[in-house]
Amino acid sequence: MRVHLLVKPNKPNTRIIDNNGEFIVELKSKPIDGAANTELIEVLAKHLNVPKTHIKITKGANNRHKTIEII
Repeated sequence: MRVHLLVKPNKPNTRIIDNNGEFIVELKSKPIDGAANTELIEVLAKHLNVPKTHIKITKGANNRHKTIEII
């Protein structure tokens, strides 16, 4: 399954927002040295109840708009 989402790093709280079918993920981590991407995978794994190894950023690793593949 592929999911398109918008990531907003450096926020006071970590949360997932469903905005009319577009997912927005707010993260506490700053986008430095991949910290936000690592937190994103951890948050999605916990939210979807799947192992972190089943989530992969397929597009937009250095962008706020990302495509995530969940296997």
